[in-house]
Amino acid sequence: MDQIIVEAKPREDRGKNSARRMRRTGNVPGVLYGGPEAAVTVSVNAKQLGVILRSESGHNTIFKVKLPGGEHTAIVKDWQVDPVAGSLLHVDLLRIAMDVRMRVRVPVHTFGDPQGVKLQGGIFEMVTRDVEIECLPSEIPAEFRVDVSGLMLNQQLRAADLPIDTDKLRLLTDPTRVIAHVVALRVEEEKPVEAVAAETATPAEPEVIKKGKKEAEEGEEGAEAEEKPEKPAKK
Repeated sequence: MDQIIVEAKPREDRGKNSARRMRRTGNVPGVLYGGPEAAVTVSVNAKQLGVILRSESGHNTIFKVKLPGGEHTAIVKDWQVDPVAGSLLHVDLLRIAMDVRMRVRVPVHTFGDPQGVKLQGGIFEMVTRDVEIECLPSEIPAEFRVDVSGLMLNQQLRAADLPIDTDKLRLLTDPTRVIAHVVALRVEEEKPVEAVAAETATPAEPEVIKKGKKEAEEGEEGAEAEEKPEKPAKK
């Protein structure tokens, strides 16, 4: 496999305006750190970084950062992306030593149609999409692929079930962590017709209010009767 080279330059200017000017030239601001050497703020080729992040190994890809003073073996430790344009805004590059074990996160991908979905009407859900391991840089796997076609209803795929070569890799994620499972379809329980009718019915007026209302109506009727003049008797 050919060695991947990413071109970079030391950066002195700081601030948002400087970063915008840098991005217009096809570069992205970043920092290179780790190891015995001091951290360095850099301007990195955005196109080359984009190719790395879109590759099969993604951010775990090992490459050389080419600076005027020499080359540094590194990986992408963290990065920021514009949520609208999708372009890189900033990148953190970590120096690594090929003979020193390191911690990395590796994605988990599943394949196959679970039996619990096809035969039992369940739903397949991914719960955890990556796990943390420790290994030498040259032994970092691009991904863990797992066949989930044998999962039945209420069965889980856990971190301990992943195909990890324990001679080279050490799992740091809790082995009992659920990666994926097949669960029953959640159906909201329908309420009885009587309960729905009771909830939607107009509440009855309190007895005190009804009594007061009746007395007020009777009082109004009496007042109307008193106000009506008596008709003169017929001769």
